[in-house]
Amino acid sequence: MFNENKKNKLQNSEASANQNIIAQGTKIVGDVNSDGGFRIDGTIEGNLITQGKVVVGKTGSIKGSLQGTDAYFEGKFSGKLILSGTLTLKSTAEIEGDFVVGKLAVDPGASFDGTCVMKSAVKTIKNEKSREKTA
Repeated sequence: MFNENKKNKLQNSEASANQNIIAQGTKIVGDVNSDGGFRIDGTIEGNLITQGKVVVGKTGSIKGSLQGTDAYFEGKFSGKLILSGTLTLKSTAEIEGDFVVGKLAVDPGASFDGTCVMKSAVKTIKNEKSREKTA
């Protein structure tokens, strides 16, 4: 029992050690691929692929595409976004483009311009249509 707790703490600390930080004033042009999550307060122009969570601070921006699990925006995004988890938009977020997400959480005041498809909703609609055809 105690050994399991130590293992979980070790795994959690290893996961947090894989956090990538793009500081304010830093600009990356090109494709970025990482297993770890990101904290972005600078700018990325290109494609970002990660298995971790992406947090875009108030001064952060992404122009291009983002593929990942969860994303939390306070800053700007322009492009194509594909998430298996949740897209969270805080009141200062400004995003535009095409979005495919599992879940969407939008605070009042966030700017959201584009098309959004929620994966769970698509599955539900397809299941309902197939049930209608068989009935």
